[in-house]
Amino acid sequence: MRFLSVATIFAVMLTVAACAGTGAPANTAADSQIAATTDEKIKIGFIPLTDSASVIIAQEKGFYAKYGLNVEVVKQASWAAVRDNLLNGEIQAAHMLFGLPFSVNTGVGGAVGKEIYIAMVLNNNGQALTLGKEGFGGNVGFRDTEHLKEAVEILKAQKEVTFAMTFPGGTHDMWLRYWLAAAGVDQSGVKIITIPPPQMVANMKVGNMDGYSVGEPWNGIAVKEDIGFTAISSQDIWQHHPEKALGVNAEFANTRRNDLKLLMKAILEASQYIERQENRAEVARIIGQPAYVNASADVIDARLKGDYDLGAGLGKHQYTNDAMRFYNDGKVNFPRRGHAVWFMAQYVRFGYLKELPTNYQAIADKLILSDLYREVAVDMGIPVPDDDMTPFTVTLDKATFDPTDPAAYLKTYGGQ
Repeated sequence: MRFLSVATIFAVMLTVAACAGTGAPANTAADSQIAATTDEKIKIGFIPLTDSASVIIAQEKGFYAKYGLNVEVVKQASWAAVRDNLLNGEIQAAHMLFGLPFSVNTGVGGAVGKEIYIAMVLNNNGQALTLGKEGFGGNVGFRDTEHLKEAVEILKAQKEVTFAMTFPGGTHDMWLRYWLAAAGVDQSGVKIITIPPPQMVANMKVGNMDGYSVGEPWNGIAVKEDIGFTAISSQDIWQHHPEKALGVNAEFANTRRNDLKLLMKAILEASQYIERQENRAEVARIIGQPAYVNASADVIDARLKGDYDLGAGLGKHQYTNDAMRFYNDGKVNFPRRGHAVWFMAQYVRFGYLKELPTNYQAIADKLILSDLYREVAVDMGIPVPDDDMTPFTVTLDKATFDPTDPAAYLKTYGGQ
């Protein structure tokens, strides 16, 4: 008669406990390896934002433990800190702006040539542009690009107009600049500063900016505290855009490939868990705790469910299939190289770079770990989209971008 070792029995018990009550599928034969190759700790950084939910829920609901991973989820002070800690090895992975690796690599937001990889996308949608009630209230409506330029000019007659985003070349920076451009606002005539996400509301309260671009819940919190209103959401700018990604440093990606795959599986299971509407109130309570996002669970929950109180007497708006998405049958999580090319093209459009790097495709190929994602998705039976380099259209201005020919796009949209 064959007896199981104590270690094996413990591993089985841990897996059963992790799955109980979470809706997590049990491991199958498709999993290449259930246990991590080492018990060395993996540190995952996150910024206090609603879309950090999948890396937090994977910890809180036992998905990391299910795969035998020793994970510590570590709060970061800013996106610059995420960048630095990934590059110096202080953390191995992070909840990260999708645009950050390309910003860093091209020198927009870091040292030229430094490599941070994207293993998967964590979410689509769910960011917003908040305007201060004091400066813009009554002059700009919801999704109102028609009156934004005039409102900016009115305010400029009184003071220097300042907008804030969270990292040069990151997603919030791009949504802000894209929105201003669509409204015809001359960006050289306004000031754009960098502020960490959790500090946006406090800075607006003391008058350090007139509007900001950030992730939730900090737009919803501005409404709750009656200092600002939601002018437009990021899904109104580009529906189902890539937002946060799982960033990993080179050493972890190159030397602990199997552990990275297990990490991705755990986060994908957390993404599936969060995607179910019946779990979202619980998710909001968990991530709203002081150790994580440190914000009102009711605001997190409402915007997770697409229920937006816009503020400033603008009423409410309900998003349905384009609220913040974490899985969407795998459409969210596949990292597309075409999106990487789009970000680099925007750096040229908005004056960060004089021209598109000659090796832009090689940068996208290297920093997007699409082959690794495919391996993990196939193991888990998750469909992999076939639109990696397919042209797409941005919702706000109906501009079509062909990632195989960014030069043609820049001939039309090449300068601000």
